[in-house]
Amino acid sequence: MKQGHIAGTSADFDEILKRRLSRRSLLKGSLATASARYIGAGALGATGAVEARAGSTQLRLNFNAVAKSLDDLVRLPSGYSYKLLLATGDPIAPGIPAYSNSGVDEAGSFARRAGDHNDGMHFFGMNSKGRWDSESSERALLCVNHEAITSAFLHPQGQTIVDGKRTVDTEVVKEMLAHGVSVIEVRREAGSYSLQKDSPRNRRITTLTEVEISGPAAGSPLMITRYSPTGKRTRGTLGNCANGHTPWGTYLTCEENWAGYFRRPTSDDAKRSAKQLTALKRYNVAGKGRELWATASPDSHDQRFSRWDASITGASADGSDDYRNAPNTFGWVVEIDPFNPDVAPKKRTALGRFAHEGAWPGPVRAGQPLVWYMGCDARGEYIYKFVSAKLWDPADAGKGMAAGDKYLDDGRLYAARFNADGTGDWLELSLGKNGMTSTHPTYSFTDQADVLVHARLAADAVGATKMDRPEWGAVNPRNGEVYMTLTYNPSRDFNQLDAANPRYYTDPKAGKQGRGNVNGHIVRWAEQDNHQGATHFRWDVFLFASRESADRNNVNLSGLDASNDFSSPDGLWFSRRGLLWIETDDHAYRDSSNCMLLAAIPGAVGDGAEREVISRDGEQQKTIKTHIGATATPDTLRRFLVGPVDCEITGLAESPDGKALFVNIQHPGETTNEKGFDITKPSTYLSHWPEGGDTRPRSATIVITRDDGGLIGADIV
Repeated sequence: MKQGHIAGTSADFDEILKRRLSRRSLLKGSLATASARYIGAGALGATGAVEARAGSTQLRLNFNAVAKSLDDLVRLPSGYSYKLLLATGDPIAPGIPAYSNSGVDEAGSFARRAGDHNDGMHFFGMNSKGRWDSESSERALLCVNHEAITSAFLHPQGQTIVDGKRTVDTEVVKEMLAHGVSVIEVRREAGSYSLQKDSPRNRRITTLTEVEISGPAAGSPLMITRYSPTGKRTRGTLGNCANGHTPWGTYLTCEENWAGYFRRPTSDDAKRSAKQLTALKRYNVAGKGRELWATASPDSHDQRFSRWDASITGASADGSDDYRNAPNTFGWVVEIDPFNPDVAPKKRTALGRFAHEGAWPGPVRAGQPLVWYMGCDARGEYIYKFVSAKLWDPADAGKGMAAGDKYLDDGRLYAARFNADGTGDWLELSLGKNGMTSTHPTYSFTDQADVLVHARLAADAVGATKMDRPEWGAVNPRNGEVYMTLTYNPSRDFNQLDAANPRYYTDPKAGKQGRGNVNGHIVRWAEQDNHQGATHFRWDVFLFASRESADRNNVNLSGLDASNDFSSPDGLWFSRRGLLWIETDDHAYRDSSNCMLLAAIPGAVGDGAEREVISRDGEQQKTIKTHIGATATPDTLRRFLVGPVDCEITGLAESPDGKALFVNIQHPGETTNEKGFDITKPSTYLSHWPEGGDTRPRSATIVITRDDGGLIGADIV
């Protein structure tokens, strides 16, 4: 494994920051009060989900801020190092040769190699008997999502496309296998972690893995395909972006950008009913298919490829002889038991179908319902919450998919409405409630399966708040408050600004991404009476991302400076200590820095003030009142890592003892293919990370540790 250590700041920057820090004090008061209130609300089980933890509530960042960087390196603070753990194509089984990284690796071998575009992940501690132990740091199963591919580097000369068709079937098989999830065993060795390549627990879940459909939509006519005339099975998972986990020790992988993989030509419109067209267009199921998988074989009997054609090609009325309904089998939260490979993954339809970014568990309390928070990652989409019908019984910890059947197949799905006065409402998405009936003027809801399959239309119907691209969420273990990133939205309509999405401005340095909510923000909320099953909440905007040089009256509203300015928040994750990690996937600030990871001490809802935000579009001006959290300082928000060129920083996991942080570096050099590079000339590649030299870039999971073996990011004081 490759070791890496790059100091993140120049001597001058370090000295400036030290002088600034000496004049500022650590955030106190509100965090301590909120934590005490939360812990007093009820005991939480030690389940590996969000837990309240007694003891000191004050954190102090333990590193100097890393300067912005445009280098093709991973930069960390002094005193920190990283190790490469798992990169695209790495073998995860015995007998698989080392990855050539030249595109010539046998396609089928990707069933036992790491996939591409490492994304969301979770650390499942494991005891000496090979069973889940949420407190174990020495040995674990790490589940890693593989969201997509950088196809140019998977094949010797990029994709082979002739007359708009994929003519080399093996290329498509390799791509389909490079998506999905990896389950790998890792062990702590010499202070860091190593992949146990020969572990029998290692496996891949790909687009070809058989998956069960579970919950209210299982068996619905909407789920019938040629592969499963009963509507209770499908093959594979796709677009696996963020993730979640359960208090019984299973992994939740979430299907985000799945719709674009399906082919559906415009000629198919004439074969569809008005209702079907409304649904298909609401989910953007149209076009050629982003990787042209449906064109890979002229043999319609080869369902590996024909399944990606979502048009009506058969004669049946129910779709049992084609794949017209195949898109309905994607867009779900998928449960995987990492400790039981003999059990098929299940798509949990009670949690709704949309562009799932993740599913983040709320606090776990015996005798109360379980809750997961979710975002639909597209411009103008919604934030959701699922509340289980069954109340949590700690005896179900460790029961695997049987517990999933109990808690994830029966419950209520809600969409969020953010009111201008700082309150909010959870609007139930159930047939017969809030206007969702067969007579709804936009979409006629037939049954609850119809509501869940078309959750976006249901959220439209109830009047939920359209948000600026909901990305990752995270729940503060100190006080149960929920955070959600709204990454950026150049499409925000100037005339439809609201309190939760109040900014519209122009950043000339950002090019085509320079209008609207250019840099994004992070919203947070506290459930009424600290009860996760509540239908009302209080909210504010925790942080507005911005250039440090932007106007502090209407753009840089959180007071960011050189130590902590950022753009396009994406990944979000809390450590057990209550330290908030913020990752970026930026398109508007790349003239100043590659994407980054920041650490924040979060405070609590209401620790700031109501303010006016002035937005301008040409000669138009609009003033919106909103609720903003406490001003950021270098004591409460600091840049921890900057990644290589053209990457996204995404996916976070931490060892239970807080001494190792797992981070994914996704798609370095991603836009190389868009900028006229020559695959035969490595000098034209935008990135060569992680190996350097003339190598092709690869996505990878790294493990960060402190050189002195201490806690990552912040100490408890």
